[in-house]
Amino acid sequence: MNPTATTAPPRSQPRFSADVAAALKQAGWHPGRWEIRRAEEWADQLVAHGSPAGVQHTVFPSAIEAWAEFGGLSFDLTGAGRQVARTPFLLDPLCGLYQPRTLADLGRALDSRVAPLGEELYGQALLAIDEAGRVFSLDHTGEWFLGADIDQAVSTLVLGTLPERLRTVADPV
Repeated sequence: MNPTATTAPPRSQPRFSADVAAALKQAGWHPGRWEIRRAEEWADQLVAHGSPAGVQHTVFPSAIEAWAEFGGLSFDLTGAGRQVARTPFLLDPLCGLYQPRTLADLGRALDSRVAPLGEELYGQALLAIDEAGRVFSLDHTGEWFLGADIDQAVSTLVLGTLPERLRTVADPV
């Protein structure tokens, strides 16, 4: 063995599975995508808008980073997923412009600030992200945990894997 030769570092896992990477590419995403100006414009619009009751949107780094990398992407998915039906979704925080109160309520329950991320099924569910980067979906049946970060959440939605329902102390196990 040649003592001056170096071995290549072990190959790490790809960021996304092949199916998720293909859906991301079709939606217009590519590694290194970073539209920070657009994300900052969204942040300004959200902060400037409040509910009639005076509830304001909150903006924080994990939301701006998710908007910069994935904002504006639309996924036209249908059909069977791995565990649940896949639905179309859009990553655009302005989908939640009129939902500051709903997001503030979720934030209180999570003990974290929450910002809009987009929508599922043409507005039937609101996507949200918290300060820790966790992603949630809120619909008429409840609140759902999609992933510990935006990568996991996009994978959950693209692959149609079963999200975890958020529960309260009063909910049966």
